[in-house]
Amino acid sequence: MKKLLYPIVIGLLAVALTACGSNDEADKKNDEKETKTTEAQQSKETAKATEEQQKKMEEMQKKLDKQKVDEKKTVAIVNDENITGAEYNTVLSSTQMQMQQFGQDPTTKEGAKQIKEQTINSLVGQTLLLQAADKKGYTASQAEIEKQLAKIKEQYKTGEKFKEAMKQAGLNSETLNTQIAENIPYTKYVENEIKVEEPTDEEIQKYYDQIAEQSKASGQKVNKLEEMKPQIKEQLEQQKKQEKLVKHVEELKKDAKVEVKI
Repeated sequence: MKKLLYPIVIGLLAVALTACGSNDEADKKNDEKETKTTEAQQSKETAKATEEQQKKMEEMQKKLDKQKVDEKKTVAIVNDENITGAEYNTVLSSTQMQMQQFGQDPTTKEGAKQIKEQTINSLVGQTLLLQAADKKGYTASQAEIEKQLAKIKEQYKTGEKFKEAMKQAGLNSETLNTQIAENIPYTKYVENEIKVEEPTDEEIQKYYDQIAEQSKASGQKVNKLEEMKPQIKEQLEQQKKQEKLVKHVEELKKDAKVEVKI
């Protein structure tokens, strides 16, 4: 605020300052000089901090890119179906981003090992589920693919932001359409084949109590149970389905031939 008001104050008091003599005029000039010096220093510090942050991000990206593999390389074979390096790199990028969001460094020795295992397990599990969905006859029509693509694009205000998000996720139009075409039968399969029981009132209450306790500890206000019940119910259903899905994948693995090549 001072930076904006200072010239206005000087303008309003111009006559009085002139009448005060050379000492006051010198003080005014010194004040102006100090203000400009401070602003220039702050600007330099901000620019330097931005440059350092950009440099760190570029260095991190270089380390992340080193974890990628040749796109044409076969990273795993699941029931005679090859999983390519291109597929691996796409899931890898997503896994790296998730890990960073949780405040973990994916470029450490342990982090790199964890990411590699997680990416491979994810790809193998996904492939087994897609194979199971195919056996059950679940498919995706062109109309369904286009509808899903439109929904994804709606999440972004402009086409440029959509393209930028695609770039960050390591996707292009072809890979995105392929993922959508695979995701639709996968979703149909999970919704129809992986059934879970509805959460009980006791489970909902227990989950709410945990949220309330965490909110109280952090000094945050928590809504009433009745207001949060639908959200909690959905969350618990997702957790149950995820747990059952993991078990289902393990069952599919028992009858599958899986060979990891990296």
